[in-house]
Amino acid sequence: MKLYVVSTPIGNLDDISFRAVKALKDADIIAAEDTRRTRILLNHCSIRPKRIISYNEANEKKRIAELLSLATSEASVVLVSDSGTPCLSDPGFKLVREAVEKGVDVVPVPGPSAVLPALVASGLPTDSFAFYGFLPKKEGKKRALLDKIRAMDETVIVYESPYRIAKSLEKIAEIMPEKNICIAREITKRFEEFIRGKPAEVIEKIGKRVLKGEIVIVIGK
Repeated sequence: MKLYVVSTPIGNLDDISFRAVKALKDADIIAAEDTRRTRILLNHCSIRPKRIISYNEANEKKRIAELLSLATSEASVVLVSDSGTPCLSDPGFKLVREAVEKGVDVVPVPGPSAVLPALVASGLPTDSFAFYGFLPKKEGKKRALLDKIRAMDETVIVYESPYRIAKSLEKIAEIMPEKNICIAREITKRFEEFIRGKPAEVIEKIGKRVLKGEIVIVIGK
């Protein structure tokens, strides 16, 4: 009768909420982006799932009908991504949209997400902000988005791959050298790091280091 959208830790497993643990324990089916990753969390919380299946971008078309047929019966379905909040740069939106259309109760269980921790620790304005997910891979689309961000009067949060962060920082320094930014890396994990300053200053602070892990870029207004 219900679809629970459950947020899970982005790094430190102790960030799981009591309510999330209860939802996972009570679930008839857990739909996980990667069942192996989710089992690590379940083991940490001493949860033995009744049933766990994969739900990701590769199989979501097939899984949506299956999960909604279960959710509209007496079974409770819990949706989780590899980490953080489902639907935010993670699979889940299409399932939630169809669940709403079919009258299934969608219950959010809020919790970890890289967006807000990066914002509140950045030292940049928090009164208004926008989130744009991952920066585009193609240079033309990336430049168009950065040009748009430069003109915005609010703080902007984006994700970036460690494999593209160096070039993206160079592009940010070229397009908006006057902005203050913060690179948030490996939030809640052992090597958590925040690098703040103008784009050129951040590039200088990083130097020849190769940044690894999950990266969030916060751009001041």
